[in-house]
Amino acid sequence: MSPFITLVKRDLQLSWREGGAIGTALGFYLIVVSILSIGIGPDLKILSKIAPGVLWGTLLLSALLSVDRIFHNDHEDGTLEVMAMGPLPLELVTVAKALAHWISTAIPLVLIAPVLGMFLNLPAEGFWVLVVSMLAGTPAVSFLGAVGAGLTLGLDRGGQLLSLLILPLYIPVLIFGISTMDAVLVGPGAFSTSFSILCAITLVTVVLTPFAAAAAVRMNLQ
Repeated sequence: MSPFITLVKRDLQLSWREGGAIGTALGFYLIVVSILSIGIGPDLKILSKIAPGVLWGTLLLSALLSVDRIFHNDHEDGTLEVMAMGPLPLELVTVAKALAHWISTAIPLVLIAPVLGMFLNLPAEGFWVLVVSMLAGTPAVSFLGAVGAGLTLGLDRGGQLLSLLILPLYIPVLIFGISTMDAVLVGPGAFSTSFSILCAITLVTVVLTPFAAAAAVRMNLQ
C-alpha cells in the first residue's frame, strides 16, 4: 500500500475514533438550520426561497469548525515533523490530510443536507442538485481549509484567525453552489454553466492549494 493511501486511512481512522470534530460539525449544521427554519416561521414559500442559501452557507460554516484540526494533532505530538522529513512530499501529505477531512467531515454534512432540506421545504427537484453541487464544491472547502490550517499552525487562537482568512475564500464556492441550485429551482438559468464553474473552482483549488499549504507548514515548522 502506498504511503499516500496509508496516510489517508490513518487520518480517517483517527477522525472517526475521536468523533468530536465530526459530531460538532453535524450538530452545528442541524441546530442552525433548525433554528432558522423555526425563526423564519411557517411561510413555506419563504422557506423554499432561502433553502439553497441556508443549506450551503451553514454547511460551509460547519465544515470550517474542524479545518483547524487538519494539522493540529500531528503538530502537537511531533508527527507532522516526521512526515515533513519522510519519503512522501509535503505537498502530497497536505493532499492526503485535506482529502481525509473531506471524506470524514464534508461528506457526512452533504449526506445530511437533504434531510435538513425538508425542514426548509426544499422542492423535490432540488434534492438531487443539492447533493451533486455539494459533492462538487465541498472539496474546495477542505483544501482551502488546509491552507488556513497551515498558516495558523501552532498559534494559540489560530481558529479565530483561520476563520478570518478562509471565509472570504469560500465566497465563490457559496455563490456558484447557490446559483447551481437556483438554475434548477428558480430559473431561468443554465445549470451546466453554474455547475461547470463550481467544478472548475474545485479543480483549481485542489491543484494549487497543496503547494500553498505545504509552504505554510514548512514555514511554521522551522
